[in-house]
Amino acid sequence: MKIDLKRAAAVLTEMDNILIIAHHYPDGDTLGSGFALCRGLRKMGKKANLACSHEIPHKYDYMWRDLPALDFTPENIVAVDTADTQLFGERLEKYADMVRLCIDHHGSNILYAEETLLDVTAAATAEVIFALLKEMGIEVDKDIADCLYTGIATDTGCFKYSNTTAKTHLIAAELIGLGADKDIINRLMFETKSRARIEIERHALNNMEFFLNGRCAVMFISLEMIEKSGADEGDLEGLSPLPREIEGVVVGITIREKGDNQYKISVRTGPEVNAAEVCRLFGGGGHPRASGCCLEGPFDEVKNALIEAVRQKIGAK
Repeated sequence: MKIDLKRAAAVLTEMDNILIIAHHYPDGDTLGSGFALCRGLRKMGKKANLACSHEIPHKYDYMWRDLPALDFTPENIVAVDTADTQLFGERLEKYADMVRLCIDHHGSNILYAEETLLDVTAAATAEVIFALLKEMGIEVDKDIADCLYTGIATDTGCFKYSNTTAKTHLIAAELIGLGADKDIINRLMFETKSRARIEIERHALNNMEFFLNGRCAVMFISLEMIEKSGADEGDLEGLSPLPREIEGVVVGITIREKGDNQYKISVRTGPEVNAAEVCRLFGGGGHPRASGCCLEGPFDEVKNALIEAVRQKIGAK
């Protein structure tokens, strides 16, 4: 059931012993939203922890380095920036039927939680969390501001993506005024790459293929490439937009090998194609310009199925 900000604030106020779930392969928005909420709830005297099925990349250490895990048995489950329980990952899938509240901004949210605070006009879930903390009367200090700014900046590509609105800029400005260290955060998120990241990026770009008269670019990242480069999850984050950044490309697809005949797909598009509609054909979803799904099968079959789906959307031969 969808609820409004006031109801979500009341629900959280009633809770304690709260486990906040971030989606697997965590990004800046799920982590920024989750840690901001965790910090806010602890300021209210509540016991709250954040959990993620995958290791949190080191570049996000500043969000949680002074936030030790508390010892309690979870009584209330809150999911942030997670449209589907499939995104919980193996370690947290046991909580799929126990989610009391979901806070999200994805139009593809399947409303799996008992109650859902959903704002599809928000550029990032961090925008929703900011409004929620205000509704709850929680002071947004520098640490919370850093988390929220990270979520907004990363989900908007440092305010470059089409989901960025005037409201987004106003919220970011307010967070900076509250102490968010935009210079350090922007440098960490957008201007700092490890040697392993450069290496995996080189491998991925070297095998990029073009289809449909150059309007579709497909980039493949194999397990072998990841092993050779020494890249971790933090290094892999941010690779998906690369195919779409090429001149003339309308749809960029990144296929990442996850196991034997198992692939994680990321689709990035321009205004001509709705990425969520493409991924929805394969049981996935997301945003109009950035969506994802998971596919199984031989690589060539997976790739060809994706290209055919794009062909139907753009009408190219």
